Amino acid sequence: MTILDKIVAHKKIEVAARKEILSISDLQERPLFDKEPVSAKSWIGSPTKSGIIAEFKRQSPSKGLINGKALVTDVAEGYYKAGASAMSVLTDREFFGGTVDDLLAARSVSPVPIIRKDFIVDEYQIIEAKSIGADFILLIASCLTPEESKTYASVARNLGMQVLLEVHNEEELNAHIDPCMDLVGVNNRNLKTFEVSIENSKQLADKIPNEFIKVSESGISNIENIKELRKYGYKGFLIGENFMKTEDPAKAAIDFIGQL
Repeated sequence: MTILDKIVAHKKIEVAARKEILSISDLQERPLFDKEPVSAKSWIGSPTKSGIIAEFKRQSPSKGLINGKALVTDVAEGYYKAGASAMSVLTDREFFGGTVDDLLAARSVSPVPIIRKDFIVDEYQIIEAKSIGADFILLIASCLTPEESKTYASVARNLGMQVLLEVHNEEELNAHIDPCMDLVGVNNRNLKTFEVSIENSKQLADKIPNEFIKVSESGISNIENIKELRKYGYKGFLIGENFMKTEDPAKAAIDFIGQL
């Protein structure tokens, strides 16, 4: 069993337990459920913005603890002031040390589009994402069937939210892409070897239809990476560990985006 298999198996148990605590009608009664989502596609695709999707991530299965001290409100406010086009907030507790409260906290201090970064395996999580103020969600092709991806994208669209589809190869892209999605992210991390290379984004660039905003994920650690990927049509760049591994993620983002 791969780490992804373990995460998905645990996530299904976790979601079933959460359903027992808060019903869908409970989620729909939360104040933020009626908030109009901010368009991630507009912010990330704008030529006047950085395209940086800055992430708040405490830990990961492959790296262990990344940053156990940074406060999400400080980081979120700092990312916004730095000029990030969007923010990614991990809400998986078991493997990434995140919570839905992290996203709520980020939402309270930042107006940028926020993505709930989690392993979506149930429609419930999409409704929950709307109830905590998320503007768009992540659908990971490698842990969903094509039918599930398209169904969940439709649910998000009906709630006014946007969707970032994450793929690792051309097969996933062709099988999962759907008109209800808005952005396509290419993960540069090989799930088998965990090696990271932006060449993966380059190879898939011309396979992604132009109506989708292209996002490159993982392994982006310098300005040269971004300049190179922009030549291939990428407008979004997900950066997590590069900021979070520092003592002051907000300052790291300010310094990095300032160079753009």
